[in-house]
Amino acid sequence: MNEKYVAQDIEKKWQDYWSDHKTCKTEYDESKEKYYVLEMFPYPSGNLHMGHVRNYSIGDVVARFKKMKGFNVLHPMGWDSFGMPAENAAIKHGIAPKTWTLDNIENMKKQQKALGLSYDWDREVATCKEDYYKWTQWLFQQFYKKGLAYKKEAKVNWCDDCHTVLANEQVIDGLCWRCDNPVHKKDLSQWFLKITDYADRLLQDLDTLDNWPSRVKAMQKNWIGRSEGTEFQFSIPEINKQMSVYTTRVDTIYGVSYIVLAPEHPYVEELIANRSNESELKAFIERMRNMSDIDRTSTDVEKEGMFTGAYAKHPFTGQDIPIWIANYVLVDYGTGAVMGSPAHDERDFIFAKKYNLPIQVVIQNQEGTVETDPNKMTAVNHEDGILVNSGEFNGLTSEEARKAITNRLEEMHIGEGKVNFRLRDWLISRQRYWGVPIPVVYCEHCGEQLVPEEELPVLLPEDVKFGAGTTSPLATSEHFSHCTCPKCGGPARRELDTMDTFIDSSWYFLRYTDARNDKEAFNKKIADYWMNVDQYIGGIEHAILHLLYSRFFVKVLHDLGLIEANEPFKGLLTQGMVLKEGSKMSKSKGNVVSPEEIINTYGADTARLFILFAAPVDRDLDWSDKGVEGSYRFLGRVWRIVDTYYQIAQQGNDGDLTKEEVALRRELHRTIKKVTEDLDGRFNFNTAISTIMELVNAMYQYKDTVKNMNGGLANELVKNLLLLLAPFTPHITEELWHSAGFDGSIHEAEWPMYEDNALVVDEVEIAIQVNGKVRDKLTVPVNANKEELEALAFASSRVKEFTEGKTVVKCIVIPAKIVNIVVK
Repeated sequence: MNEKYVAQDIEKKWQDYWSDHKTCKTEYDESKEKYYVLEMFPYPSGNLHMGHVRNYSIGDVVARFKKMKGFNVLHPMGWDSFGMPAENAAIKHGIAPKTWTLDNIENMKKQQKALGLSYDWDREVATCKEDYYKWTQWLFQQFYKKGLAYKKEAKVNWCDDCHTVLANEQVIDGLCWRCDNPVHKKDLSQWFLKITDYADRLLQDLDTLDNWPSRVKAMQKNWIGRSEGTEFQFSIPEINKQMSVYTTRVDTIYGVSYIVLAPEHPYVEELIANRSNESELKAFIERMRNMSDIDRTSTDVEKEGMFTGAYAKHPFTGQDIPIWIANYVLVDYGTGAVMGSPAHDERDFIFAKKYNLPIQVVIQNQEGTVETDPNKMTAVNHEDGILVNSGEFNGLTSEEARKAITNRLEEMHIGEGKVNFRLRDWLISRQRYWGVPIPVVYCEHCGEQLVPEEELPVLLPEDVKFGAGTTSPLATSEHFSHCTCPKCGGPARRELDTMDTFIDSSWYFLRYTDARNDKEAFNKKIADYWMNVDQYIGGIEHAILHLLYSRFFVKVLHDLGLIEANEPFKGLLTQGMVLKEGSKMSKSKGNVVSPEEIINTYGADTARLFILFAAPVDRDLDWSDKGVEGSYRFLGRVWRIVDTYYQIAQQGNDGDLTKEEVALRRELHRTIKKVTEDLDGRFNFNTAISTIMELVNAMYQYKDTVKNMNGGLANELVKNLLLLLAPFTPHITEELWHSAGFDGSIHEAEWPMYEDNALVVDEVEIAIQVNGKVRDKLTVPVNANKEELEALAFASSRVKEFTEGKTVVKCIVIPAKIVNIVVK
């Protein structure tokens, strides 16, 4: 072997070897215990970034470790390859989205292979390829047949310049996040999936996910937003209608001083008709409608409202309650109407103060210290308490009152107890080209019809025009738009929307289990063997939508009898970001570090080692050029010490181990134990690497002090050091493994086992103190008793200097640690 470690001399060689020998290929084998490790697949933007490197390195360590532990490991990779960037490239550069995407996939795949990642590339999937989206369309049809896919008119965020719907998160200060042009609300006929039918199960089953971060589960619980409350009606005599509101605090009903409607509420138009300020109200409504839902409900955004001029009747008191319109009420949450009880809700209090609306305290605490004068109130009492100013319900606790008031509303036939969810049905329609065509056609005679399964996939046409101002580029393809009705054979038209790309990523982990199956999306028997994913790895930014949608998909497929699994991901690890100079890497900040540049300079093993050593995996990592150089130097030390110990193994003695050699072997087995514990479910990669570094230091220290070493121990050290490092740095360990004469690939070798008897300590160093000050240190048998330790301590010449001629008051002995002699 070369005297000096040069990564570029070995890494490509071993990548080719693994590829030629199918080292990473996985087969279905029920006789073996499986382990499915998966990193979130990337969008093929063209180049990997350091966040990708961290994500994939984590997964690769887990996969390689579990394989060495004897598991049948599934570790696949693919491409989340539909989406707007490809369409934008087509518009800007005149490149077909398919060409742009597939070129980017090839480049990123080359970069992934350069990292030495142990993927089974025979299972590679790309969501934009027909053999994948055929089954995405088929799955949509199963949802449709089960009544979980439907189409309805909905108000959406629409950008005239991009000609597409925008998610709420993509509307910033009323402008499109892509083109900075104004966004407005538009009524469109849209496709939805009934995720709300699964709201309870999605919430309850979070409690079964013991290996998920509590932070992620809390985020999902909040997004689902289950609440128990009361829905009841206020009458509006002026238009002769009943208006429903939903509240979790019906105990504050006597404190209601106003009602707020969402600007989109169906009664608004009728309520403001012919008012003297109708035009002003309409302008306000239009402005509110064009705010994103996130901005409207944000605690940082000022609450704005206008009085409609209309009143509702309080169901108990008969009082006239003014009806307002405000930005903070959403039409698709609850009933689109909210009762304002300002003494007991922070938002209502601020709104009432701003617009000089009445404030009435109706909940008092046990001590009777809640301020009741609205002019003196500086904060609300939002806690439960005792009802006051509440008619027949005075004196009840809030809990008692919620039940009693709900019962009374039910007796009056104007209300009922109800469970509500913040979760809304999933809008999946996109007015885009580069996505999965929705497999539905429309016939004037037969109505809405599914494309027959035998005709799937509905292929994306290539004769489309981009930026032509149509609702969807698909409309520009005549042969795509016009088709035949599968029921009557007459003329029909195709659905021109494509699916949200979250659909593609909601089942890809199932396709990996049986990726080349051209008869079905996946075989149930095979999928049941591999599922659940044992360890899923990705960024915290996917904590809600992607993970929630994937959970929803799996539950539906379970109900359809397609899989046994009820949850997709058994374990979840959310890695931190890679920062530089304290900020997230971005081109605009000029702080991007290129993975290719690091690999070309230092090698993939150095990049992997640094990114796993520099910080715990769940925390942000600050990039350090010095840290990279340090990791490279460490691998150079490994290279040299392995060569040295290999030579010793060939020439060393075969006698009994010396005391120093026993200690070195103990350090080896301590390292095996610690690294195994750190990798086996804890994912403490940084401390595992640190422990290996300590072993390397011990090997150097022993080499420098002893000339004639036991050959068997030298061989044991070389073999196990390489095995422990193999998941982290696969190339250098493979090279050294073969150079040291071991058989086969190191990545197919067994993980080392530590020996308990090697960890046993025969002797220990203890401190000898006189009057609390250390005067000597002695190496003693670890099982020496109190009397023996006392005798050894008093026999010490150093101790005698401080005890002769003095009276011993007492002698304190802590076995294996300390002896303290107290004299006067």
